[in-house]
Amino acid sequence: MNVILRYFGKLSRRQELSQVFDWMQQNQKINVASYSSYVKLMGKSLSSVEALVMYKSIKDRSTKINVSVCNALLSCLVKNGKSESSLKLFTQMKRDGLVPDAVTYSTLLAGCAKVKDGYSKALELVQELMSNGLLMDSVTYGSLLSVCASHKECNEAEKYFQKMKAEGQSPNVYHYSSLLNAYSVDGNYEKAEALIEEMRSAGLVLNKVVYTTLLKVYVKGGFFEKSKELLKELEAFGYAKDEMPFCLLMDGLVKSGLLLEAKSVFDEMMGKHVKTDGYSYSIMISAFCRSGLLEDAKKLASEFEEKYDKYDVVILNAMLSAYCRAGEIENVMSMMKKMDDSAISPDWNTFNILIRYFCKEKLYLLAYRTMQDMHRKGHQPEEGLCSSLIYYLGKTDAHSEAFSVYNMLRYSKRTISKSLHEKILHILIAGRLLKDAYVVVKDNARFISRPAIKRFAVNFMRSGNVNLINDVMKAMHSSGHRIDQELFDMAISRYVSKPEKKELLLQLLEWMSGQGYVIDPSTRNLILKNSHLFGHQLIAESLSKQLVVSKKVKPHKENAR
Repeated sequence: MNVILRYFGKLSRRQELSQVFDWMQQNQKINVASYSSYVKLMGKSLSSVEALVMYKSIKDRSTKINVSVCNALLSCLVKNGKSESSLKLFTQMKRDGLVPDAVTYSTLLAGCAKVKDGYSKALELVQELMSNGLLMDSVTYGSLLSVCASHKECNEAEKYFQKMKAEGQSPNVYHYSSLLNAYSVDGNYEKAEALIEEMRSAGLVLNKVVYTTLLKVYVKGGFFEKSKELLKELEAFGYAKDEMPFCLLMDGLVKSGLLLEAKSVFDEMMGKHVKTDGYSYSIMISAFCRSGLLEDAKKLASEFEEKYDKYDVVILNAMLSAYCRAGEIENVMSMMKKMDDSAISPDWNTFNILIRYFCKEKLYLLAYRTMQDMHRKGHQPEEGLCSSLIYYLGKTDAHSEAFSVYNMLRYSKRTISKSLHEKILHILIAGRLLKDAYVVVKDNARFISRPAIKRFAVNFMRSGNVNLINDVMKAMHSSGHRIDQELFDMAISRYVSKPEKKELLLQLLEWMSGQGYVIDPSTRNLILKNSHLFGHQLIAESLSKQLVVSKKVKPHKENAR
């Protein structure tokens, strides 16, 4: 059965491969080689979710912690862009008894190139590898160099490259291109050129990746004449049949403010009928938009639509941005429909473009629904955009929607500004959403001004949920806000109007005594006048405690004078 698995895998017949594997599982005709072969042969056709479900279904412990099976699964996660998940799973695998090998660490290192704090995580993996008595091989070094390049650790990349050579390992084209990529971070063309000469001396053939990476170095350093000369070499070698080398140069020119030169490269590329996936169009459309040349951006967007029936999220975002800036809602809706028809998922940039546009057009509820969709898709909203939308929603009396946006931001991993808590508090008070306002005050009182807290408290005492009055008092006191007589009078008046809440009144009086608060004579008389509603004995006891407190407080005040 394993032979049949490999047979279908080599023919890339994924459906039959999956069917055979399912039958093997159901009939218990399966071993370590079956699991590892299946995951490897399925490649990206096996989603990370499917791979994890399959792994969790393994009953035999020895199979589950087999290094070959674990390596195959971790590799699947990394290839599917789930590097963070692969690192978490690796930790769990070790707890279960996995003994990782060099392949395990190389696989995880490759994933570190695409995760936040990837370099520090890579260093932890390297340290662990060495602690386990394993040696760095050429694959491990290659992955580590790639991580250094991705996280702009040029000096570290050089250090590991030299260390690799000192250990007697000969760098290959991949190692050299990774180091070149590190040099592209700051456009260090002198070191890049020296590295190219070293490659030639070592008898290595400079391939398309190497030349393209060198072009990247020149562009980053702003050496555009060198870039143009190298681009001609790429064309002569047949390495510029697709748009990427042209795009590197165009993007560099645009970022340096040389829009006309970038357009010239674009026109040259179009004249040579270079294969394009739309990236070159997206660069120029975005550049025109940023420069305020909306007609040029729209013209290029229309040209792309006429010529090509192929879209990705980058080109669609560029076109969407052009139409949004021009205020052409029909074309905006057309772009959104194209995304749906092409089953292209909007990214963070798409949502931001749309929300800003809807706010500009005063379609605030549509902007809100778009932000809801953004949040559901797992994209974290930007605070500035959220703050603007919260303000507009509050102005249009969409108070609960404004609070919803506030919560999206509050529960994201971003740090939000202190002023936003007070901003949403005023909106909630205006909308009479006093229970929600109480939550904001309770959790963030230290960031809210005393006048704002007082305004909230007055509104709550007048019309907030009577069952929460005591909680509001305690929350204010805990935040360091000394409660004045006016608020206590309002609270007690609310209780007097609702005799069925006598327990809450008695609790408030008890708490006031414990915290050193006293009631004024007029409020005391109001309670006595209505004591028959609450029970004469209970009221008498509570007021006697208040009297003791007032006698203690009075001498303190006189001494203070």
